[in-house]
Amino acid sequence: MAAVIAALLPVFILIMLGVVLRHSLMRLDTQWHGLERLTYFVLFPMLLIQTLVKADLSKVPVAGVGGALLLSALAMSLLCLALRPALSRLDIDGPAFTSIFQGATRWQTYVALSVSANLYGDVGLALASVAMIAIIPLVNVFSVAVLAHYASPKKQSARAIAMTVIRNPLIWACAIGLVINVVHVPLPKIWHEVADALGRSSLPIGLLVTGAGLQLKGLLRPSLGVTVGVAFKLVLMPLLALTLARCFGLTGTNLAIIAICGAVPTSPSAYVLARQMGGDAPLLAQIITLQTILAAITMPIAIALVA
Repeated sequence: MAAVIAALLPVFILIMLGVVLRHSLMRLDTQWHGLERLTYFVLFPMLLIQTLVKADLSKVPVAGVGGALLLSALAMSLLCLALRPALSRLDIDGPAFTSIFQGATRWQTYVALSVSANLYGDVGLALASVAMIAIIPLVNVFSVAVLAHYASPKKQSARAIAMTVIRNPLIWACAIGLVINVVHVPLPKIWHEVADALGRSSLPIGLLVTGAGLQLKGLLRPSLGVTVGVAFKLVLMPLLALTLARCFGLTGTNLAIIAICGAVPTSPSAYVLARQMGGDAPLLAQIITLQTILAAITMPIAIALVA
């Protein structure tokens, strides 16, 4: 447990530093918007590409790790959709439902990769990257489709949904990194030096941006929607993921990575998507904030259960 807390501590310190900077040195939204775009479109994709380029996938249980997380994300998505009528009767409208859906199914990649690397080094980073390959396309397709159906003022066509997913830079980064790895494309030394430098900067900057986006108002008395979104992501999702991982026969480090990826809070990029497509963005901001705070408690427990 001490090793887990030691690995998590720098992550949450950086998130809290983002909160402090947002209310002191960098108060302008444009400053954080620029950092968010830089991280999302350049730094983080470069980290994914370089991690997958250097990963020895022959030693990584791609099917087991990816399959367990893919199925857990699918199961959570189907559960949320099945509960839509019940939530509707509790006065949770369409836009609010989309925020619960995103809050329950999406995951904070910066936190997952940081904790995986802190605990297990390059192996943990490679395993977490494999998890991303499995999860990112699915949750993006589902999130856009759910928003288009339940929240968007104008119903999105299948083509519009597909284009939103296709333009996701993280999906492209995973695809490029995998192709280079599998085909064994030779890359010059200067590539690795530049890519490593950009990749190393992505996680700390991403965590600062995460902290800057947290919404602390109203957290002492969370609404039903916030409570459901937090419980589904921090309790039910890890249980689903670990149960499926054990069914795949995963143990040791592989199982711990499943616990990490299953227990992380929701990605702040979900908030951006909610704003763009008519979701209940303030509700989702509260879900993400409370998840991030409580994950400091629930993540060590989830990891310790399999360590």
